[in-house]
Amino acid sequence: MVRKLAGALPLFLLLTACRRDMFVQPKSNPLKASDFFSDGGASRPLPAHTVARGHLETNEAYFAGMIGTNLVTTLPMPVTMELLARGRERFDINCSPCHGRTGQGNGMIVRRGFPAPPTFHQERLRSAPIGHFFHVMTHGYGVMYSYASHVDAADRWAIAAYIRALQLSRDARPADAPPSERARLESR
Repeated sequence: MVRKLAGALPLFLLLTACRRDMFVQPKSNPLKASDFFSDGGASRPLPAHTVARGHLETNEAYFAGMIGTNLVTTLPMPVTMELLARGRERFDINCSPCHGRTGQGNGMIVRRGFPAPPTFHQERLRSAPIGHFFHVMTHGYGVMYSYASHVDAADRWAIAAYIRALQLSRDARPADAPPSERARLESR
């Protein structure tokens, strides 16, 4: 009997050390009802003239890809080689599994049975405003889900710029290149 009690004692002490309130801690969720404050709210209202810190997203064209209900038609930043390089890098990581490296809609996931996205080279997407691509990355479209949670706005714009570069490169001719590059291209 003593041995059974001696064996059960460590188990008893172990179980009494765990309290349920360590797992389910009392807390108040913001904007939920609570009886703690006299107004019935769990959080206090913001003081007058409070200024947000971090991302104060007031530039509608940049953060929404739209002005009012219209899609942005021009890139809200200058197009540079650095922007296009960043866009290509982000495109290869986030977009090419479905859209393929050239935007044809034949990425590795599609080859394994996932529904094919439309090619970026069809006329409907070639003539779409650049804000369309930003908006689709932000909100999703069809079977494509939103990428806003893990691709920030600057990178979504860089990807949109790179998509436009892919579209332009599809029908490019050597005559479209600057004279300094044309000779190098024609010699190939």
